[in-house]
Amino acid sequence: MAHPDDEILGCGGLLAKHSKSITFQVLFLAEGSSCRYDKSDLEKAKISIAEREKSAKEALSIFEPDRISFTNLPCGRLDQVPILEMNKTIESHIKDFKPSTIFTHSENDTNSDHRRVAESVFMASRPGALNTVSNVVSAEIPSSSEWNFNQPFQPNYFIKLTDSQLNMKIEALLKYKSEIRDYPFPRSPEGISAFARYRGIQSGNEFAEAFRIIRSIENS
Repeated sequence: MAHPDDEILGCGGLLAKHSKSITFQVLFLAEGSSCRYDKSDLEKAKISIAEREKSAKEALSIFEPDRISFTNLPCGRLDQVPILEMNKTIESHIKDFKPSTIFTHSENDTNSDHRRVAESVFMASRPGALNTVSNVVSAEIPSSSEWNFNQPFQPNYFIKLTDSQLNMKIEALLKYKSEIRDYPFPRSPEGISAFARYRGIQSGNEFAEAFRIIRSIENS
């Protein structure tokens, strides 16, 4: 994922439903905070980055990941980072963890960091004899995926959520105090619930989380 909080916004329901039965890791490419500060506020940016990392650990502790990794590339400027550098970082984690599935961003998100991470994941996980990744899936990130009005997020995979699983997602998101705003902003408890209800309506459920399968390979 690009930033700490994207994993909960996009996959918090999935984690609430499946984290106890799977082994998973989370990789953050950018730190998610420095883009909000001027160069003269370097110390404030450092404090904010540390707080964001702490929030990520608290949020993800609910789901007990095998590992959390922070690359801390510059927020809002991933388009200035050589794509090869990002590819190698992702490839090293793939080689170490050997995942069968990667959840990442949509290549159509309005956030430029999201698009850059999606591009890098698609390249780093390309099929090959040494690559274990069979499935690449884009997650819907409220406050980014829905704002590209010309190319809105088009899910083709839905995960049914119970009321308790949705509440667990919201509980985890609330650990990111700096990222929460009042409704009708998407990153609010009410906003997350509204997304879950809408995707539930689309899939014939009360609540759901939406994804788009980019690639799925059956190798057995």
